[in-house]
Amino acid sequence: MIKVNEVFKSIQGEGSFAGKLCSFVRLSGCNLRCSYCDTKYAYEKGNDLSIEKIVRKVKILGLSLVEITGGEPLLQKETTKLVDTLIEQKHTVLIETNGTISIKNINQHAIIILDLKCPGSKMSANTMWKNIEYLRKKDEVKFVIGDRKDYDWAKDITAEYNLIQRVNHVHFSPVYGKLVPKELAEWIHHDNLDVRMQIQIHKYIWGPDARGV
Repeated sequence: MIKVNEVFKSIQGEGSFAGKLCSFVRLSGCNLRCSYCDTKYAYEKGNDLSIEKIVRKVKILGLSLVEITGGEPLLQKETTKLVDTLIEQKHTVLIETNGTISIKNINQHAIIILDLKCPGSKMSANTMWKNIEYLRKKDEVKFVIGDRKDYDWAKDITAEYNLIQRVNHVHFSPVYGKLVPKELAEWIHHDNLDVRMQIQIHKYIWGPDARGV
């Protein structure tokens, strides 16, 4: 059984699939408490569902693209089996993880979105840096940036670990409501940084507090 907070479809708001319809499986539970967290409702609340029932719910939504998110999805040991099953069902599977739990054994056909926590999150000390060794060219890395200090830190980590060459995309995202997107864009522009700036477009479509869309 897996504790699931919600299953829904929406416009993918982030990453290289931004703008596409996507099914989301949000799992309950998180081992971090980021300062800007926008999914606190997933810390505890959820229902225990079998993998078969989750897959049926995804099938009803009728989309090939699926993201498993949280919370922190890798806290639950059955998550890797869910990924395997969805891939067997011919889904394109994205799994977003906060980088504190090993990604080594995730199905090689999944696309990992590794969210490396910047200092402004107050959680960067929890990062399992060895995870970077397990990233594949198809994977993606995400930095959520709240201020100039976060930006400089993310820029340094990107260079230190050669992330631009290591993975498919490196995303820099402003903390919604804290860092004005234009400011982040100007920093990237000034530094000629070969990263992909992203905003959470679902929040601009439906508002920051909407759920299930």
